Amino acid sequence: MSGTSAKPKRRKAAGPALRYEHSPGRPPSLRRAKTSVGDRLFGCMVLPGFVALIMPLVLFDMYWGHELWGDFAPAWPGGAYAFAGTVGALVPVVFFAWVAPLTRLNWKRSRRRSLAWVAASLPGLAACYLVAGVIATTARPRRRRNWDADCYSHGGPCWVHVHYPWLWVAGLAATLVAAALLITLLVRLSRRAPSTPPSTSEPAAGPTPRSPSGTGGHLPPA
Repeated sequence: MSGTSAKPKRRKAAGPALRYEHSPGRPPSLRRAKTSVGDRLFGCMVLPGFVALIMPLVLFDMYWGHELWGDFAPAWPGGAYAFAGTVGALVPVVFFAWVAPLTRLNWKRSRRRSLAWVAASLPGLAACYLVAGVIATTARPRRRRNWDADCYSHGGPCWVHVHYPWLWVAGLAATLVAAALLITLLVRLSRRAPSTPPSTSEPAAGPTPRSPSGTGGHLPPA
């Protein structure tokens, strides 16, 4: 008895309805290329953007820091502690002036109005930079070996902390008080419902017993 080996049959190709079709639109290679280019551009803009944000604070410290705390702050009404309290109270105010216009943005409804609200937030952003620059000029190096002569010079960070050791307490307390007052004011304004004037029109008189329909018993002309 001779054994016979049956050859495996080839599978039939799938019908037209079962074949895989590429999704319409751009090829995957172009999509990947566009994504990679966007990621590279974003990565290249991170460092210049960070430098642009930090540079105003550095320039403020270099050119106006010593004169601010060495001459201007002590001459402020109430002294340097009152000046620190004033700066601390301005922190939540300028932050609200910057963020409040940005909450009105709605690009889908109107791009022009959104751009106008962005422009309205720029003065608040500039005020935030100004206040942050004033606060940053009092920051002294953490390591004592970095406390050079410039740090102890008249109006320097070390000089400020030596002559006004509770400066940060005055600024922080003023910030907390101003933030609490601002939040309280916003909550009261949001709870206040718009007052509607009372209606002066009298209600319509009801139908009389003689004329339930309100026509006075008269029928309309044919």
